[in-house]
Amino acid sequence: MKRKEQLQRHMRKCDLKHPPGDEIYRSGTLSMFEVDGKKNKVYGQNLCYLAKLFLDHKTLYYDVDLFLFYILCECDDRGCHMVGYFSKEKHSEESYNLACILTLPPYQRKGYGKFLIAFSYELSKKEGKVGTPERPLSDLGLLSYKGYWTRVLLDILKKHKGNISIKELSDMTAIKADDILNTLQSLDLIQYRKGQHVICADPKVLDRHLKAAGRGGLEVDVSKLIWTPYREQG
Repeated sequence: MKRKEQLQRHMRKCDLKHPPGDEIYRSGTLSMFEVDGKKNKVYGQNLCYLAKLFLDHKTLYYDVDLFLFYILCECDDRGCHMVGYFSKEKHSEESYNLACILTLPPYQRKGYGKFLIAFSYELSKKEGKVGTPERPLSDLGLLSYKGYWTRVLLDILKKHKGNISIKELSDMTAIKADDILNTLQSLDLIQYRKGQHVICADPKVLDRHLKAAGRGGLEVDVSKLIWTPYREQG
């Protein structure tokens, strides 16, 4: 909007207090809404235009019908205020569970980006599928995902007794096997012996890598997630 008066007029006339679509998660003051790009086309397009202001590589504007948008909000007595979102294809042949992710500048460095990444994997678990973010990743996106993968995988390795395979880690976390392999190789936690990959999990080394990976951010309370995977109607 070009003028302040236009914004004020819009705020007087618009009585929406939250994003369109279904609220699928609420924990404390946080809510997550699922918006179908086909049912709410203008909202989806406007969300993409908003994201373009902050993401140089953002290209999706009009073709929102094939996407679902997950909008994270902080809620108070005035309504639900968007802090960030991620989108995903309704049907992805490449197992992509996230297409675009954005945390609005006033809400950055509060753990919301990590929360959105974790949420995308919780949806993949509900679908019974492994997931991976759409490529190519930005430098910041790759850094965020490497931190997430490192924390999740090393937490499991610390607690697990005995041997564990890449396939078992993938089944437990919904992280794609290639991402697990690349993450563990980058941390020098994997060796190739007798024709197969072997995970070498020394507790002191795990602790060092976990410390370097930083805090995990806000946790997703899975018990508060009420959601069924997308099914094409008709």
